[in-house]
Amino acid sequence: MSSVLGTYARKAISFTEGKGSYLFAENGDKYLDFVQGIAVNVLGHCHEHLVQAIQNQSKKLWHVSNAFVIPEQERLAKRLTDNTFADFVCFQNSGTEATEASIKIARKYFHKIGKPEKNRIITFQGAFHGRTLAALFAANNPKHTEGFGPKVDGFDQVPFADHEAVKKAINKNTAAIMIETIMGEGGIKVVPDFCIKGLREICDEHDILLILDEVQCAYRTGDFFAFEKSGIIPDIVPIAKGLGGGFPLGACLVTKKVSVGMTPGTHGSTFGGNPLAMAVSNAVLDIIFEKGFLDNVKEKGKYFDEGLNKVKNKYPKIIGEIRGIGLIKGLKVLVDNVEFIKKLMNHKMLTVKAEENVIRLFPPLIVNNKELDEATDKIEKVCKEMS
Repeated sequence: MSSVLGTYARKAISFTEGKGSYLFAENGDKYLDFVQGIAVNVLGHCHEHLVQAIQNQSKKLWHVSNAFVIPEQERLAKRLTDNTFADFVCFQNSGTEATEASIKIARKYFHKIGKPEKNRIITFQGAFHGRTLAALFAANNPKHTEGFGPKVDGFDQVPFADHEAVKKAINKNTAAIMIETIMGEGGIKVVPDFCIKGLREICDEHDILLILDEVQCAYRTGDFFAFEKSGIIPDIVPIAKGLGGGFPLGACLVTKKVSVGMTPGTHGSTFGGNPLAMAVSNAVLDIIFEKGFLDNVKEKGKYFDEGLNKVKNKYPKIIGEIRGIGLIKGLKVLVDNVEFIKKLMNHKMLTVKAEENVIRLFPPLIVNNKELDEATDKIEKVCKEMS
């Protein structure tokens, strides 16, 4: 009997090694891994540049308190602000921590400017923002919140993609609108550019903030942030997952305007921004910021789309829709998604489910066409089996 608390329905398989797009099981079997830690390992397993960065930093300094200046942290923050909308960054250890920081920063901003009554945040049905209490009740998924009452107040939820409902929900206490640019757990639901622009306009009209949760979708669309193609500037963006390439790391990016309330003592993290995590993330950015890297992600995404749509067109009673952009993909299947995932695993391919009977596909951003073809072939085989 395992001594690990049973919060996961774990599959009866363990892996001993990983390289690039593949995992190797204890018995030596090779699996095409399109889970990648659930969108975490953006550069695949054990990328040589990341391995070298960890090895080098581990010989110098692992952890030091945020009571002191951390050069590796300063460098990473500067690279993020130089290449994004943000003016400041605070580092966390996970996506849910980054979301919590976003909520705190939004509320503290209005408190600072003399409007403490503005403390409620509008969120959307089907969202996922993490597993801490505030993040759970921000998303308000009954399956996730059951048994964790009393309810954490401060959130007003509206139907997904309903701008009229958003407008009706805004009142004198509204501080912000928070939405995932691409809903991950909710079923790889892309928020269209015109909707992102519309939300920005609503926020500007009512003098409230826009929080875009990019914990799962950052980098994967072929832009650093998925919202970039909309042309708008958000106020706050929490990120994590791929930022550390597999090392625990989150961050909250903010504009100068909303940073005014965050003074010494208002927020903190024992481990957030530690030198080892910062060294790994700087190594991730070395690769992502290479000329042409993100453009290549777009090209790979188009190539994968073509292959997946061919399978969809061949098996329209099995696959109903191909969702996503770049290398964050979802198959909305018309059969049981859990059974489909099991059969893919029998064919040595790993995927992960989402709401709306969707199967999520998260290839590493360094995936090649041969590996994408392999994935498409395995998906087609399962479609044939389930026809």
